[in-house]
Amino acid sequence: MFKIGIITASDKGSRGEREDLSAPVIREEVSHLGEVVEYTIVPDEQNLLEAAMIEFCDVKGVDLIFTTGGTGFSPRDVTPEATMAVIDRHVPGLGEVMRLESLKITPKAMLSRATAGIRKQTLIVNLPGSPKAVRECLRAIMPALSHGMDILKGRAGECARKE
Repeated sequence: MFKIGIITASDKGSRGEREDLSAPVIREEVSHLGEVVEYTIVPDEQNLLEAAMIEFCDVKGVDLIFTTGGTGFSPRDVTPEATMAVIDRHVPGLGEVMRLESLKITPKAMLSRATAGIRKQTLIVNLPGSPKAVRECLRAIMPALSHGMDILKGRAGECARKE
């Protein structure tokens, strides 16, 4: 089981002006992977998002971080930039699969800038801000996520199938 963190990027949410509806969906969808041990809502400010990710990874020892919000075209949508600034290795396949599967539902999915990457021993995955899109994206990546995390944590080492 993994220690999971959720970071919601929302100006209004951070001021208490909007309820965070995406984080509960994340909690529900990833409950089989482990326990959500950290959660925060921060404004759409790159430096604050970076600081939250670094704290969750380096101080709190979280294994897996899901961000929600801040992946669109608005000038305040800076979650992917914050993620890219703190990761050591990019994991482009997760964002690609989320966009691919979401495109089956809406052509607007191609506008998502969500990314993913690894900081030390923590995987960070950007998710959209809408609860519906969060559920769709998590279901798209879930088939490979446990295995990827096991490899990252040294619990598994083989990706090849036996024929």
